Amino acid sequence: MKNDTYYMDMAIEEAKKAGQKGEVPIGCVIVAETGEVISAAHNLTISLSDPTAHAEILAIRKASKELNNYRLPGMSLYATIEPCIMCMGAIVHARFSRVVFGACDEKWGGAGSLYNLADDSRLNHSLDVIPSVCADACRTLMQDFFRLRRREQKARKKSALQQDT
Repeated sequence: MKNDTYYMDMAIEEAKKAGQKGEVPIGCVIVAETGEVISAAHNLTISLSDPTAHAEILAIRKASKELNNYRLPGMSLYATIEPCIMCMGAIVHARFSRVVFGACDEKWGGAGSLYNLADDSRLNHSLDVIPSVCADACRTLMQDFFRLRRREQKARKKSALQQDT
């Protein structure tokens, strides 16, 4: 059985694919108890014009289709960024055993930073959450992406100003 870092590295590769497409670089991998990778996905919200096309949701859809089951017990979900509340809701509904994530998301996090759906006793399912696996690499990927976008936006504004004069 491979360790969490191995699978998170796979999720990071998915995140890089998203970034190359101009999508927020978040990746996800779903792994069975046996260590078999069931599905992988990356953000496609912009490409698909779909606010639900988060990496986690897309990977869950693929895994459910692959296994012909809307429940995914015993599975581990690896995400480069802490899943949001929408994604955590889907994760709880699908009955995952574990969520492993890289960097925390203080603004949208649903696995401990802002909300903690995985540990809410009012829900009928709980799961283990393992934070901060490869956190620095995941955080750097996001920071670099947004730094580049701000730089590009600044250059576009500068170019537009020069054209106006």
